[in-house]
Amino acid sequence: MTRQDALSILDTKEAKDKLAEAGGKLIENIQKNALSSILKNTEYSGDPTSGSVEINRFQNAESNDYGTARSNSKGDKIKNGKVTINIDQDKEIVEEVANKDLRMFGISDIVDRRTKNHANRAIAELDRAFFETAETAATAVTTSETDIVKIVEALIQKAETVKNEYVDGVDRSMLVITATPSAYGKLREYIDQVDGGAGNESIGMFHGVEIHSNVRQTADLLIQARGSIAQPVAIDEYEAERIPQSNDFSIDLFYSYGTKAVTPDLVFKIENAGTSEIVA
Repeated sequence: MTRQDALSILDTKEAKDKLAEAGGKLIENIQKNALSSILKNTEYSGDPTSGSVEINRFQNAESNDYGTARSNSKGDKIKNGKVTINIDQDKEIVEEVANKDLRMFGISDIVDRRTKNHANRAIAELDRAFFETAETAATAVTTSETDIVKIVEALIQKAETVKNEYVDGVDRSMLVITATPSAYGKLREYIDQVDGGAGNESIGMFHGVEIHSNVRQTADLLIQARGSIAQPVAIDEYEAERIPQSNDFSIDLFYSYGTKAVTPDLVFKIENAGTSEIVA
């Protein structure tokens, strides 16, 4: 295959369709497998490709005596604390492909081989940024409790009893706990003791709150209301092109994202729960 032949193959409708399909699969894999994707706030206005998006955060309405609005000839104004998220992290995955490999395997096979790995690397990048932001925003909780169950319950109660101009308590169904493998394992051991080891592999729910093991956080326990952290992502379509002054080609993936706490008052952490005792 000559260089021109390779360029012709990359320029075919089949190759372009394959790259577009691979890009769609990559986005699907990120949405399905990134832990951050099931926690983050997606109710933003604007297009991530424009450089920033906005998220509304409305204050609670106030209840007045009947006739107040009529007497004042107006109702209360809606108070909105808008949060702007800048798409300020630009990333790329650019891998070189030798002309002989393109000739041997074809663009379709090569892209299939790399798409899963590219998705996994993007997931790692996004999850790490998400949980770094969450931990930075989180309020540290201290407790005199020593067993893991009471520590987790104290953390849950701290989050569910938040009251301010935006929040009047949080239902446990809206909360999610992520735990380091050490802390998660402690809680799993407690459950195994209670049920004789007949439990499921994952904890799933604990005291009415969803819980996940997470390798990309440092605080042993982190609790947040869903939507507390926003992370809009813009992913460009895959491209394949010849590398100048060479007989090699590259598969290019570019994506951009921004991460910011929208409701930092609904994020809490406990640092050292993984060293606690197990009390059954």
